[in-house]
Amino acid sequence: MSNKDQIDRLFEELEGQLDLHDTPQGHQARFMSRLNQQQGKPAKNKRNWWKPLSIAAGFLVLISLGISVLEPEDNSAELASVSPEMEQAESFFVTTINEELATLKGFETEETKAIIDDALTRLDLLEQNYDQLKVDLKESGNDKRVINAMIANFQDRIELLQEVIQTIEQIETLKANRNETTI
Repeated sequence: MSNKDQIDRLFEELEGQLDLHDTPQGHQARFMSRLNQQQGKPAKNKRNWWKPLSIAAGFLVLISLGISVLEPEDNSAELASVSPEMEQAESFFVTTINEELATLKGFETEETKAIIDDALTRLDLLEQNYDQLKVDLKESGNDKRVINAMIANFQDRIELLQEVIQTIEQIETLKANRNETTI
């Protein structure tokens, strides 16, 4: 069905309901004069809402930049900030801990899940202690006691991981020996 047919059908349905009166005389002239008067003036109904919105957005950007500049910096110092030797030591400890963690996760089974979860919880506590030691290091001005405590913390984490790995290996060895004797 074409558009013309639809329009014709619409007019047929609305026949007798449409207002067929002529417009009053001079209507077009009054309309044109009002239109010409308002051409130079902005319409009262239209508001320029985008101007205040853009100003507010600009202020928002300035405030967020100000907050990011005034935000306090991290009050902690890494062990690597003390000396190049400490940087190497920290790198060694972090690498060793990551390797031990990977080994530990390789042993994860249903039987060992509880042991591993407990070890990871204890490891988190040691990491929280280390974060406090970093703050203490900055506040103390690289005090040797704090540096020694940081190194001891790394060593404690490595020992914890190694002990848990050893325990899991012993459990697996015992299970393997029981299975051999029952066969």
